[in-house]
Amino acid sequence: MKPDFVLAQISDLHIKAGGRLSYRKVDTLGALKAAVARLNTLAPRPDAVAITGDLTDFGTPEEYAEVRAVLDTLTLPWFAIAGNHDSRPAFRDAFRDCDWLNPQDEFIQWCVDRFPVRLIGLDSTVAEQPWGELCPIRLAWLQEQLAAAPEKPTLVMLHHHPFISGIDHMDRQNLRDADALANVLDDAPQVLRVLCGHVHRFMVSQLGNTIVCSAPGTSHQVTPDFTPDGPSTFSLEPAGFLLHRWSQLQGIITHYCPIGEFDGPWPFYDQNGLID
Repeated sequence: MKPDFVLAQISDLHIKAGGRLSYRKVDTLGALKAAVARLNTLAPRPDAVAITGDLTDFGTPEEYAEVRAVLDTLTLPWFAIAGNHDSRPAFRDAFRDCDWLNPQDEFIQWCVDRFPVRLIGLDSTVAEQPWGELCPIRLAWLQEQLAAAPEKPTLVMLHHHPFISGIDHMDRQNLRDADALANVLDDAPQVLRVLCGHVHRFMVSQLGNTIVCSAPGTSHQVTPDFTPDGPSTFSLEPAGFLLHRWSQLQGIITHYCPIGEFDGPWPFYDQNGLID
């Protein structure tokens, strides 16, 4: 039976203009096309797709044109927030026709309330800086959105991870005021998850009383090197996405799904029972 709501989450697309390779190594455009193709064939179909930042590598109009051309092939509703590699002006221009985006707002933030679960996109970016923060204006906006529907299950999304991952070079550019976000969420028990990207890995952590999930990248992944002052490196581990499945009976469950062609599925049982 199909659950009441399924949100797919992808993150950190890092698209370059002209299909150029990121870091002269990673085909991010081909990876995004593969991710979209996989999302389009999921059964049962998710209700929506959320993109948690870094849609482009340098935030240029040409990069956003590449992103938009691929996202327009998604057969599912989709919503996006900006990351530290994005540019607010170019982002607004690229998605100005999307009904979830208010091009007049100072920050790229939105609330989508047409599903059984509310979706709130929060802008954690700092212009031309890799780390994230939530100023009093953004936190007040979040409080207003949460207060408007205190009984409705809600997912809050931002780009920067509001926890310490143990990957030193990434933790120097995480959300710098995570405690302030935790204080807001502690008064909002309807928030089921905080969803983020930025770290290019699937991780689960805790922010106050709220579970946080970071999504893997759609192409390259940050190397899980926990050495203090370890090098800033990536690997071509399998790309992936997350599925957040909510039902009234079960609540929410998060699944990690790799992207690619894999052998199977194969049965566990035949006419004689368990296959030996």
